[in-house]
Amino acid sequence: MSKYLRTGLYWFLALEFALGAVTKCWPGDTMFSTAYSVKFAEWGYPSWMRFVVAALEGVAAVLLVMPDRRTRFLAATTLVFVLTGAATTHIVNHDPPVESWAAPTHLVIMGILALANWPADWRHLLPAVGGLPRSRPKIVG
Repeated sequence: MSKYLRTGLYWFLALEFALGAVTKCWPGDTMFSTAYSVKFAEWGYPSWMRFVVAALEGVAAVLLVMPDRRTRFLAATTLVFVLTGAATTHIVNHDPPVESWAAPTHLVIMGILALANWPADWRHLLPAVGGLPRSRPKIVG
């Protein structure tokens, strides 16, 4: 993948999550949906929880556009946790697919980006492709 295409993808995703953070903080209905204070209450969460989710999404959006792999990994991993909660919420509340397709779709994308940005000095923690790592740490004790 070219560097420009990859950068464009990160910026596009960052703008999506930044817009999501803004709409969660918006006091009333938005052009996208009803007020998130109402939605969070309908989902069984306190309405202030939307600010926590918005803060996580906003910070992650900023970190996604940083050129450092560790910050992108942190952003993608943060969003994996947020999106796991969002997808689970949609499933538990039996939301229609038209309202709930974005969370699992973005969850898969963020999972891929988290793995793609796994810090190089942590690569030994991933098993080798095609089997177990060649050497195992010795247990002393």
